[in-house]
Amino acid sequence: MSKGILVTFEGVEGSGKSTHCERICAYLEKKGFEVVHVHEPGGTRIGQQVRNILLSGENEEMVDRTELFLFMASRSQIVGELIRPALNAGKVVVCDRYIDSTVTYQGYGRGIDEKFIKVLNKFAVGEVVPDLTIVLDVETPIGLKRAKKRLSGEKPDRIEKLKLSFHQRIREGYLALARAEPGRVRIVDVDRDIKKTERAVKKCVDRFLQKRKPMKEK
Repeated sequence: MSKGILVTFEGVEGSGKSTHCERICAYLEKKGFEVVHVHEPGGTRIGQQVRNILLSGENEEMVDRTELFLFMASRSQIVGELIRPALNAGKVVVCDRYIDSTVTYQGYGRGIDEKFIKVLNKFAVGEVVPDLTIVLDVETPIGLKRAKKRLSGEKPDRIEKLKLSFHQRIREGYLALARAEPGRVRIVDVDRDIKKTERAVKKCVDRFLQKRKPMKEK
């Protein structure tokens, strides 16, 4: 296969993206695929520096437009440095957050024009768009409670500590994306046993792969 597959995971805070990204990577590797696991923002040396600026609680004076452009800068770097080369090599790339995060967080959350965000996303990633996007959906208060528990005493980052209403708009944004692009975006309910969620995620991925031409395995 000349081109790989890009699978992205999205969701509100505390939805379990990191956990299920790791599990689906292990699952695909057992099936014989070459897998590259990345995350946003960050994932590269430059991107990690941008991430530190974005999430630091010391940067509360950051304006919305600055936040938007910083996310795009980190994204452009990881696409050029890691994602595009891996896809060109025929690998499966699993990305924890990607272009849809900006549409929901900066669009639905911050109120920045969605069409403008999509133009910037196009400029940042070019042709590197997700083949499959799995949105891990959970009631916002439950997700935030889980995220807080995960911190183990550490302070929440700049975005995690925003008001509940902000995070509720994020969830609404993801559900709207799923309605608009049902062929790409799949909703998986995570308000249940983690094993059931894992099986549901695997089912989404397996169904997608069955519709594709056979991929090059190890």
